[in-house]
Amino acid sequence: MNGTAAATGSASCRFAHYFVVCGVDTETGLEPDDGAGEAFEQSPIRRSFKSKVLVHYPESTDRMPLNKDAVNMLCMPRGLSFRTQADRLDPQFHSFTMSFDDGTRSYGFVLTFYEEVTSAQIITAMQTLYQMHHVEHHSASSASSPSSSSSSSASSPSTSSMDSLVSSLDESDAESLAGVSACLGCAGSFDPARDTLYVSKALCLFTPLPFLQAARQFLSQLHQAVTSHTAPPLPLESYIHNILYEVPLPPPGRSLRFHGVQGPIVCQRPGPGELPLGEYPLGEAFSLLGVDNMVQLLTCVLLETQVLLCSQDYQRLMTVAEGVTTLLFPFQWQHIYLPIVSAPLHHLLEAPVPFMMGIHRREGAQRSSLHLPHEANLCFVDIDNHCVEAPEDLPLFPDQIELIQELSEVLLRFGLPPQGGAATKPATASPRLSSLVLEDLMEDRRNGNLGGEELAVLERLQALARRCGGGKMSDGEKTLGHVFEEEEEDLKAAKLNIQLREVFAGRFAAMFGRYEDFVIHSALDLDSWLSNREGTLSFDKGSFLSVQPATHLQFLSRFLETSMFSAFVDGKVISRWADRDPMQQLFDNRLERERLYDTDEEESRSCRYRKCTSLFESAQNIERRLLKADHTAIHPHLLDMRIGQGRHQQGYFPKLQADVLAQGQNTNKWSSRVTASRRSDPKRSALTEGLDNEQRQKHAFSRKNLRQSKLLDSSPQAVSQAHREFVDGLLSECRLKTKRMLMERMGKESVELGQGEANITGLQENTLILGLCDLLERTWGHGLQLKQGKSALWSHLLHYQAAHGKTEAPAESPGCGGLEQRTFDEGALVLRGSLVQDMRFIQTMSEGLSEVGQARAWIHLALEKKMLSQHLKELLTNQELLRQLYKPHAFLLCEEEREQFLFHLLSLNTVDYLCFTRVFTSISIPYRVVIIPMKKLSIAMATVNPWVCVSGELGDSGVRQLSKNTQEIYFQCKNLGRLSTLQLGQENSGLLAKCLIDCVMVYNEITGHTYKFPCGRWLGKGVGDGSLERVLIGQLVSPGGEEDAGRWTGTPPELASPSQSVRTVLGSLGSRSRMLSVEVQEDMREAANNLVKHFHKPEQERGNLTVLLCGEGGLVLSLEKFLLHGLKSNRLFQRNVFVWDFVEKAVVSMETADQMGDLHGSTLTKGPPCDSLCRYVNAINASPRNIGKEGKFQLFVCLGIRDRFLSQWLPLLADFPLTARTYEEGALLRDRAAVHSLSRILHTLNEFTITLETALVKGVDL
Repeated sequence: MNGTAAATGSASCRFAHYFVVCGVDTETGLEPDDGAGEAFEQSPIRRSFKSKVLVHYPESTDRMPLNKDAVNMLCMPRGLSFRTQADRLDPQFHSFTMSFDDGTRSYGFVLTFYEEVTSAQIITAMQTLYQMHHVEHHSASSASSPSSSSSSSASSPSTSSMDSLVSSLDESDAESLAGVSACLGCAGSFDPARDTLYVSKALCLFTPLPFLQAARQFLSQLHQAVTSHTAPPLPLESYIHNILYEVPLPPPGRSLRFHGVQGPIVCQRPGPGELPLGEYPLGEAFSLLGVDNMVQLLTCVLLETQVLLCSQDYQRLMTVAEGVTTLLFPFQWQHIYLPIVSAPLHHLLEAPVPFMMGIHRREGAQRSSLHLPHEANLCFVDIDNHCVEAPEDLPLFPDQIELIQELSEVLLRFGLPPQGGAATKPATASPRLSSLVLEDLMEDRRNGNLGGEELAVLERLQALARRCGGGKMSDGEKTLGHVFEEEEEDLKAAKLNIQLREVFAGRFAAMFGRYEDFVIHSALDLDSWLSNREGTLSFDKGSFLSVQPATHLQFLSRFLETSMFSAFVDGKVISRWADRDPMQQLFDNRLERERLYDTDEEESRSCRYRKCTSLFESAQNIERRLLKADHTAIHPHLLDMRIGQGRHQQGYFPKLQADVLAQGQNTNKWSSRVTASRRSDPKRSALTEGLDNEQRQKHAFSRKNLRQSKLLDSSPQAVSQAHREFVDGLLSECRLKTKRMLMERMGKESVELGQGEANITGLQENTLILGLCDLLERTWGHGLQLKQGKSALWSHLLHYQAAHGKTEAPAESPGCGGLEQRTFDEGALVLRGSLVQDMRFIQTMSEGLSEVGQARAWIHLALEKKMLSQHLKELLTNQELLRQLYKPHAFLLCEEEREQFLFHLLSLNTVDYLCFTRVFTSISIPYRVVIIPMKKLSIAMATVNPWVCVSGELGDSGVRQLSKNTQEIYFQCKNLGRLSTLQLGQENSGLLAKCLIDCVMVYNEITGHTYKFPCGRWLGKGVGDGSLERVLIGQLVSPGGEEDAGRWTGTPPELASPSQSVRTVLGSLGSRSRMLSVEVQEDMREAANNLVKHFHKPEQERGNLTVLLCGEGGLVLSLEKFLLHGLKSNRLFQRNVFVWDFVEKAVVSMETADQMGDLHGSTLTKGPPCDSLCRYVNAINASPRNIGKEGKFQLFVCLGIRDRFLSQWLPLLADFPLTARTYEEGALLRDRAAVHSLSRILHTLNEFTITLETALVKGVDL
């Protein structure tokens, strides 16, 4: 094997992949960095210029080819910086990360220092630029002075081109140039005769893992060697070659010591059972932002909002970004991840996808100066000002208060304030050790070579150094006390890191400890799963949420919809056929271990917050590895270099000898042996690389995120391609979201079983619709160049409203003044309210909504009205406005994709939503109520004086009296929610005041929803059951349904014949006698079963209980059928038979028999069931409400089931002597087995707490 093969073959096991030097290219000279966004008003010495990758070693590796443009951009994000001796020339350290298409990352560590410019060409170019700037500045200032403020200011030199300025520098400008020397010495001036020019140069080390401390120490020592008076022991090539080719990755669970220029450096890797490597100082991140802000930021990241970090310090951006992503374990960020976005990549801030990016803020720049297209779902983090701006309606992290308390305790143990805002040490290099003796002592201590006596002496020396403080020995060297302090600081930071991470890992283990029970394994093999992945549900979200504490649901319901959770579950499904992802395997192993030690299962399932118990154990492992190195790498050694190469010149980084660094010299037999053994061990290899699994690569499923490596390309073609991918991604996301909403919805409808509740209620509906709102905001924000407020969609709507207002007179807003005068002829207009009308209603809502809140309210309303796609289509018809608001690459200007997007949204019209009604509960809504009688069977409505009271989930309207001779009423009241019951009554008790009511229709003027309340019974004295008041149960009719399309123009027509809603349940006894007992019993079981299922659902998913009790197929009607079965009657006049008559007679008979002591003939004994039955029946009869016999029986059943008496009353009625005389022999009530079965069924309902609507029980005094 030749040297090159050895080098590239072992690249995956090397500590470092590349060494890169970036700086000024003296051959091409100075090129202004246009992307830096700096004004030419600045002095040239303050401007940025383009940098280049000067050298990189090796040339390339198989696994990770070097993208030179991207590396240059990340090493020097602001380009080349020039300084003079008057400026600060401190070296700066920062790091960055590059993501690859397979999900892996590589880390770059950069030390930027200033080197004196020796190129005459560069110095001359800077001098010329400065003179040009001075002339331009001088001319501009004189032109703006009062003495010369003439009309020729339009041709001021400040607007001239650079070329024209150069040509104007002739003898006639001697006066102007004379001012240059006068300005010397002021800030930003440059004179080669007096000033020394310095330019920035960056040294970068690439590693496969985030070895932050080791890489920083290596680069710092390299820089110290360059600035030192004395030459280093070996040429710099030896140290660079050593770290590139001879220092291996430390084995998992071990530490490794290797040598830098000035001294030994230790790095370590966690073992298989520990959290993955994470060296970025979490203590610093928490100190910068504070515990509360960090938890809020982590919540935003977990819910995949767009996260934008902002700071003047590049390393702070990385510290916070990497800190937050390490806290996500066992989940992984799936979207754009660029902690450092240089100016040429600022177009990525338009990305309509979740991202985590960091931008550099110039000194003095304000938040308001940032024009961001997406702000509706943006988390903006101002690191320097310790501030986090989270999106609206961000849910709390589960057990957030207890979590913050636990994190604060950890920070206080390490002496850090939990509130944050503390100043952190700048990223500087560690100076060299004071002497070789001290270096050897330190090395011996790390290797465990010091005996008991020597170790004790060293510890006493350490204590003495601490007390005395130690004298400073020389510049660039440190005292013994400083050595120990620094070592202890590093150890302290590592222990704090692991303890903070363990707290979060413990929280996720508590939240998802039983997640495997809810993973759905439906596919037979990997290929079939991959081919049907979009249509396959891999996790039972509803069941998982149903066992979670109520306080966690807002967060968890949204988290379960994220890509990171989907990827986590997909990894679990795939693990049946391929190797598990190492992070998932580690998490699963931890859960198994916890279950082994957790003997109290109830305790483990309880909702109580439990603190992390493995903090100190994890910290001890790291401490052991850092204090005593397990392995030592081969020392740097002399290379086969040409004579004269590698000379030391203080302050200048030497030109490296390429031939010795381009490939590994195959001298390190130990290193190659380790590499070979590591490659031959598949378990180790999997742990080392994580994604080395060929089968996993073969079946790698397409992720939603973009190709990360392409994002760092700032060429126009690449930018255009990135936006093209964004457009395709938005369309795909819309298709998947609408499909998910429909699947979830239709799944609900299929199991509702006629309960009258065909909606995803509460939480899951809100979560899915919130996701849709976010998608629409990101879509409308793509390519946006003109925006009002934070919401891109609402901004577009406001522009449309303004344009619409110019062309048409403003129409009246629904729900405003003049409502009472509106006629039915306007009904159709209101029913299909226009886009602008809906906007006006949202604007008049007294909710105090922000722009984002108004946009969400508008989406909720349009979705409920089934007008979302139509409204958005109307909005996009104004092409002139679109071109004015959006850039050419915007999604909304891609016609084909836009049409498909609207088509997917149109599919949501196939299901009903009540999202607006249920979310905006405190607004005022106008309602219209219409009573529809049956003409042929009733006396004219003129004799009736009706009133209505409408009730819903959120309250009731109060009694509303209809005007004489009218069948309809308008009124406005607080939102009632989904309507459930309607009380219909009349004041007139005269014999002529009666009417056969077909149904009552209630119409919501804002949402367009129509509710039908079937009646089919008489209202009046001396007819039917003599009721003057009915409680009707409502059902939702889809807005714009065909059945009421013709009903809302003019006065509603009275129906010519009885409709099918007339209750046949209470027909003549002849029809009742033919009821099959089997059907009656089946109906009874079904009604009870629906109630049981209702209470076993999560509270947010439950339907309307009143419908299950009193509606079609409800408990009241089923029990009525049961008691009517076989009931005898005087058939001479074919009277209707009412069960209440029998119940009343039974109670009277019981009371009479009790008074006469005549209960001996029956098996009954006087007791609590008998007392309660009599008490309840008498209380219902004593009620001032005239609700008729049917109403009384309904009340009897509802009160009995609420107070858990019904199952006792039924056997009581069955055993009473009156029953034998009143019922035929084959009646169900005389069948002991049937009565016992029904009593058992009703008894199962006793375990539930039943709350009745006020409309049902009003007026009953118990």
